[in-house]
Amino acid sequence: MVLVVRGELRLTAGKAAVQVAHAAVMLVRSARSKDRAALERWEAEGEKKIAVVAETLEEMQRLERAAKGAGIPSVFVQDAGLTEVAPGTKTVLGLGPARAEAIDRLTGALPLL
Repeated sequence: MVLVVRGELRLTAGKAAVQVAHAAVMLVRSARSKDRAALERWEAEGEKKIAVVAETLEEMQRLERAAKGAGIPSVFVQDAGLTEVAPGTKTVLGLGPARAEAIDRLTGALPLL
């Protein structure tokens, strides 16, 4: 699982952590109903999660399209707007669970959070 934080927002560490957690929960919930086998593989392999940064929303949207084309599950977290950003702002793109090699082809060049 890779969680891509939107760098241009300059979220505080706490806000970024919460948004990443939202994305991880959303991906697990989705996988429970759509791809139980992928979820079980991910769990058996230690539930690996990596947080990286994409500088812009456009970059994240390109990643989402590439993920969909590769059959990798994806979710966008949209903030409620109660603290640091406006309501509906896309803060994190979650990818997975999927094979590490498949996600790495898309996100391997992004810097770690």
